[in-house]
Amino acid sequence: MSTVSAMGTAATPTVPPFPIYQISVQKYHEMIQKGVLTEDDPVELLEGWIVPKMPRNPEHDTAIGLAEFAIRPHLPPRWHVRVQCAITTGDSEPEPDLAVIEGDLRAFLTRHPGPSDIGLIIESADSSLTTDRVDKGRIYARANIPIYWVINLVDRQVEVFSDPDPQARPPAYRVSQTFRRGQAVPLMLKGQIVAQVRVDELVP
Repeated sequence: MSTVSAMGTAATPTVPPFPIYQISVQKYHEMIQKGVLTEDDPVELLEGWIVPKMPRNPEHDTAIGLAEFAIRPHLPPRWHVRVQCAITTGDSEPEPDLAVIEGDLRAFLTRHPGPSDIGLIIESADSSLTTDRVDKGRIYARANIPIYWVINLVDRQVEVFSDPDPQARPPAYRVSQTFRRGQAVPLMLKGQIVAQVRVDELVP
């Protein structure tokens, strides 16, 4: 296991050189409610921009299934895994590969889980590795998501980001740890380690 000080620090997404504007989460919800955007549109809202979601491949989807299978049995009562479902932050509505949330599932009939409901976010990354490390990391740190895992399919390892600093410019996680095959990743919820999950269970 190795430890470094912080994750990547990209400032802001590149802005095209023609008139555009960012939208709020509320406006994004209105577009969905009015049918401007539907569940068939492969997009998500990141920092006010409607962006295309990364295409998926079999290895990516397998990693998601492995992670769900490995984590679900260890969750305490009232904790659940949501797979590729939306969460809502102050300026974004990403759809992480997995989100470990707390509470009655029926509480989310009229809203998506927010930062206070979330104990862990997981993204499976191959071609999207830089985006997941830097851009998604910035979004999750800004939202004060306590723990963020990137299942790195390129280097066959799991990268764990913790101790978010929402006030940093740009927001970032202060601590990054890398776990490789033969090692185990602490599954931590609300500051407590509830299990150890082997990297070999998470990386195909």
